[in-house]
Amino acid sequence: MNKKMRLRCRLAALIQGAAVAAILCAAPPHSTHATGTEPEKEPLVDPAPCVAAAAANDDDRIVTVCGALIDNEKTAKGDRIKALIARAAVLTRSDQTGRAIADYDAVLWLDPTLADIYNSRGELWRKTGDRRKALGDFAAALKLKPDHVVARSNYRALALELERLGALMAVYSKPSFNCARARRAVEKAICANPELANLDREISAVNNKVVQRATTEDPHAGRALQHEQDEFLARRNAGFSRADFDLLKAMRERLDHLLAIERGG
Repeated sequence: MNKKMRLRCRLAALIQGAAVAAILCAAPPHSTHATGTEPEKEPLVDPAPCVAAAAANDDDRIVTVCGALIDNEKTAKGDRIKALIARAAVLTRSDQTGRAIADYDAVLWLDPTLADIYNSRGELWRKTGDRRKALGDFAAALKLKPDHVVARSNYRALALELERLGALMAVYSKPSFNCARARRAVEKAICANPELANLDREISAVNNKVVQRATTEDPHAGRALQHEQDEFLARRNAGFSRADFDLLKAMRERLDHLLAIERGG
């Protein structure tokens, strides 16, 4: 209360009595205090229940109480980030990948300096099959924290995977032989069908592997396996002219047989 107001209150007390002065000089509701400061602000939301739920690994409660914390506009920024991270972990464990990514998006919007969150979101992108976004997140984590061991491991593994996929794509739909030199009807049919072409390439690759392995142990066994492959090709070429011949089935059976040999079956 300022000096002028105090003087008025004293005069009112002298002229009209103390009771009237008390009413006249009382501070109105929601007014500023005598010190001239602003009214007290409403307290922020209590994050304790969310913290307790996360510490107890109580997934159902995390979704409920941390979700309420996230949705409340009065939640402090730091508490909102912690609640989002806790809920994202629950969503990840329950295979709700899209929703978990959305929570990590919100975290990084609030604080784009969190290397761990970039790495976690990258792992989810990789799970969805979006390798490009995954690699970008792993790279972002390493840029923020070059010594991030998990992010570096993830980045290297994914880079190698992409390299292998690139190599596979380079030979996709290409058989083991040059289609430009194909003369037999069966070879032309294989070149015209991506599934048959891939089967032919796999058959040739696995056969070469098992023959080489067998040859190192016993040259006679290696020659026997190659002879078996030559007989398969002869049957395939001759059988293709028959109306009842199932080329796809024959090639799948041959690949399964070679894979069984490779596994030692």
